[in-house]
Amino acid sequence: MALDFTAIDFETANSSPASACSVGLVRVRDGAVVAQTGWLIRPPAGHDQFQEWNVRIHGIQAHEVADADSWSAQLDRLCAFAGADVLVAHNAGFDLNVIRRACEATGDDCPPYRSLCSLAVARKVYDLESYKLPIAAAAAGFGEFPHHDALADARACAQIVIDAARRTGSGTVQQLAERVGVAVGGPLAPAAPAKVPAAA
Repeated sequence: MALDFTAIDFETANSSPASACSVGLVRVRDGAVVAQTGWLIRPPAGHDQFQEWNVRIHGIQAHEVADADSWSAQLDRLCAFAGADVLVAHNAGFDLNVIRRACEATGDDCPPYRSLCSLAVARKVYDLESYKLPIAAAAAGFGEFPHHDALADARACAQIVIDAARRTGSGTVQQLAERVGVAVGGPLAPAAPAKVPAAA
């Protein structure tokens, strides 16, 4: 077994987790980055308003995604890149919820990914004043990068896990999780349906 995983990062158009407007993906094999890619996404209808706060964070505006693939159109591409890998993300609950909620919004089958949170790993491995991605990445030897660029963030996230595995002598994602005392989450399941009030 080897340290194999795919790091992922989403940016969203607004506060809805379904509003994915950009994704970055970084494939790691045997503890080394071997491929990376990223693209813009046209958020699902009803989740496609770009809020000023989000635009200020990532710089992506509505007109830039007007001709991008929709969530449904790009999902196979995302899954083809990630394969059956564990998905690693900094605050993985957020990024995995993007997948869950965007699939819910479009009616697509939710891929059953398992996940590891690099934020949780960083908190176990490093002694830092803050565990925000740029600070944790710097501790892992990954210097300045354009934070909130999805691909750059995914690359930083990958480096944290690679470095943590090296420091703990871990040969796999599962072994790293066990040695630092965090869980590998999943598999990702469809969002739970909203509860319908019982009839009076």
